[in-house]
Amino acid sequence: MTTATIASQSTSIYAPPAISLRWRPIWQRNFLVWKRLFISSLIGNVAEPLITLFAFGYGLGSLLQPIDGVRYIVFLASGSICMNAFNAATFEALYSAFTRMHVQRSWEAILNAPLSLDDVVLAEMLWAASKSVFTGMAILLVIFALGLSREPSMLLALPLLFVIGMAGASLGLVVNALARSYDFFTYYFTIVVTPMWFLSGVFFPLTQLPQWLQSLVQWLPLSAAVNLVRPLILGHMPAAPIQDLLVLSCYIVAGFYLAMVLTRRRLLK
Repeated sequence: MTTATIASQSTSIYAPPAISLRWRPIWQRNFLVWKRLFISSLIGNVAEPLITLFAFGYGLGSLLQPIDGVRYIVFLASGSICMNAFNAATFEALYSAFTRMHVQRSWEAILNAPLSLDDVVLAEMLWAASKSVFTGMAILLVIFALGLSREPSMLLALPLLFVIGMAGASLGLVVNALARSYDFFTYYFTIVVTPMWFLSGVFFPLTQLPQWLQSLVQWLPLSAAVNLVRPLILGHMPAAPIQDLLVLSCYIVAGFYLAMVLTRRRLLK
């Protein structure tokens, strides 16, 4: 794919993304590849959260008092589903997307079809979000099977997991556009993702943090995700769904646009 051909698809690297339905064949291509290995992929995405749930939920949880009348393992499970949905989308937007873009050069091959770079990046974001739903569904089944929650409102978490996945994928694609090797992703996980796990109410209530820090972490995407999903797992509606959805939407829109700009700039060099 020549620079001139890629450049002709967009008048400027800062132009708004050209959204169309041509992303669907790319999504389908990624799904068919994943389908061949879905058992090992799903086990890899679900094994770690289950280990965390059993170790902290049953182990540490047996030493802790209920949190607002909720057993610690239930509190942890209702937050960890958000963390792992976010992680699944992040991993896909980093390692898998980087492999297709830089190592296998699949993106270049796809761009020989009547598709634009915008279609490719959009498809990658939506596919990563879809994987977060697959992961979340598996964890929801475990929560149901263990009797941690059997509230009908749990089903409302599924579309929210897709939104959470889009937020994680959009931010991941920004990093993907900047990365020159897989090692670069370590910085993102160490500096951004891991601290967010511990500051978003997954493992303990945000009320345990200083007031000034509580005000800041409410604007993290994972905090908004936990605020939306945890109440549904516990059987009631979120307290401020509009605010939390707006927070996630801002990360999705801003992250996707920035990822699009950086990806265009990288491929136009």
